[in-house]
Amino acid sequence: MHTEPEAANLAPPLIGGGKMPSDVTRDVCGPLERRPTGMWWLAFAGAASLLAIGIAAVWYQVATGIGTWGLNRTVGWGFDITNFVFWVGIGHAGTLISAVLLLFRQKWRTSINRSAEAMTIFAVICAGLYPVIHMGRPWLAFWVFPYPNFRGPLWVNWRSALLWDVFAIGTYFTISLVFWYVGMIPDLATLRDRSRGLRRKITGLFSLGWNGSARTWSRYEMACVLLASLATPLVVSVHSVVSTDFATSVVPGWHTTVLPPYFVIGAVFSGFAMVLMLMLIARRVMSFEDYITSAHIGAMCKVLVFTGSIVGLAYATELFTAWYSGSEYEMFAFSNRLRGPMGWAYAVMVLCNVVAPQLLWSRRIRNSLGLVFLITVLVNIGMWFERFVIIAGSLQRDYLPSAWSDYVPTSVEFGALIGGFGLFFTLFLLFCRFLPMISMFEVKTVLTDGHERAASESDARERSVA
Repeated sequence: MHTEPEAANLAPPLIGGGKMPSDVTRDVCGPLERRPTGMWWLAFAGAASLLAIGIAAVWYQVATGIGTWGLNRTVGWGFDITNFVFWVGIGHAGTLISAVLLLFRQKWRTSINRSAEAMTIFAVICAGLYPVIHMGRPWLAFWVFPYPNFRGPLWVNWRSALLWDVFAIGTYFTISLVFWYVGMIPDLATLRDRSRGLRRKITGLFSLGWNGSARTWSRYEMACVLLASLATPLVVSVHSVVSTDFATSVVPGWHTTVLPPYFVIGAVFSGFAMVLMLMLIARRVMSFEDYITSAHIGAMCKVLVFTGSIVGLAYATELFTAWYSGSEYEMFAFSNRLRGPMGWAYAVMVLCNVVAPQLLWSRRIRNSLGLVFLITVLVNIGMWFERFVIIAGSLQRDYLPSAWSDYVPTSVEFGALIGGFGLFFTLFLLFCRFLPMISMFEVKTVLTDGHERAASESDARERSVA
C-alpha cells in the first residue's frame, strides 16, 4: 500500500489551478500592465478621502495647538500614542512572515510574503508620524537625533525610552525596507523585460542589472538569508523597546516585566490579522484565488489561534501578577480596568482578542472566508482597544484621587486616527497598482518543486506496479 503519496495529495495545494511558471508571470504582471479597474479606483478614492480627513485634522491641530485634543493633567497620552503602538505592532507580521519563515523554509509564505513586507513598510511609516504629531511642533522633530550642534552640552537624553524608540524603529524600518527591495529585484527584472519606454528605464534602474545567472542567484540567496538573519531579532527587540516606554515608569499597570513579551506576541497577533485581512481582499479583487489558497488561509488562521491564546494568557498573567504582588495600587489599577469608567473598553478587548480567535478552531469557520474576514477585523479592533486600555485606562486613575480625570477624545483625535488608516490603505493600493504583490520567482520555485515531486511519485508508482 502506498499511503504516503495518497496522504500528500489530501493536503490543500499551495498553488491551485494547475498553474505553470509562465502562467504566474502573466497573472501577476497582467494587472500592472492594464488600466486600473473601477473597483481599484473606488477603493483608492475611499482611502484618499480618509487620508484627507487625517491631513485636515493634523493641520488644524498643528496650527492651533495640542489643546485641541482631550488630554489633561492626568492623561498626557491619548489617541496618538495608542495609534503609534498599534501601527508598530501591525508592522511586525511582515518581518515574521518574510524573515523567520524564510529561515525555517516554510513554503506557504511565498504567496503572501511580498504583501506582508509592504505592509510592514507602510505600517511603520504610519507609526512614525504619530510621535512627531504628538510633539505639537513637528518642525522640531530633528531634536531627537544626536547631531553635532551649536548648543554645546545640550544633547539628547540617552536614558529616555522615547529616544530608544527612535533608534529601534529607525533600524527596523531600514532593515525592512532593504529586505523588501532586495526581495523584489528578480521580479523587477521580469517587469523590465516586459516593459517599454519610461517604465522599462525605471525598472531597469532598480533591478540593478539582474541577468539571472547561476552566480547572481547564488549571491542573491545568500544576501536574502543574511538580511533575514538580521531582521529576525528585530521581531523581538523593536516592540520590546516600545514596551519600555511603559515598563520603566512607576505608573500602576505599566511597571511590570510582562510587557515586553506581552507586546511582542500582541504585535505578531495583530500583524497576522491585518495580513490575512488584506490577503482576503486582494484574493477577491485581484483574482488571486489560485495563489492565495485555502492552504495559506488555513495556516494563517492557525497562527491567529496560537497567538490569540498566548495573548489571553498574557491578560490572565497581568491580573494574577497584580493580585499576587500585594500592592494596593496595582490591584486597584486592574480593578479599575475591569469595573471602572473604561470597563467597557476592556470587555471589547477581551471579546475581540481572546474569544473571537477561538472560533477558528472550527474547520467550517476557517473555510468560510466571510467569517475569517470578520474575525480579522474584530482582532484589529480589539488590539487597538488593548493599547487604548493600557495607555488611557492606566493614566486616568493614578495614585492621588484628587488628580483623577476622565479622558474624552475629540474630533481632531478621531480625525488623526482615521487619517492613519487612510494613509496605510492609500500606500498599499499604490503598491498593488505599480509593483508585483506576489513574489513570482518564489511561487515558480514552489510550482517547480511540486511538479518534480509529482513526477517522482508517478515514476515510483509505475515501478511498484511493474
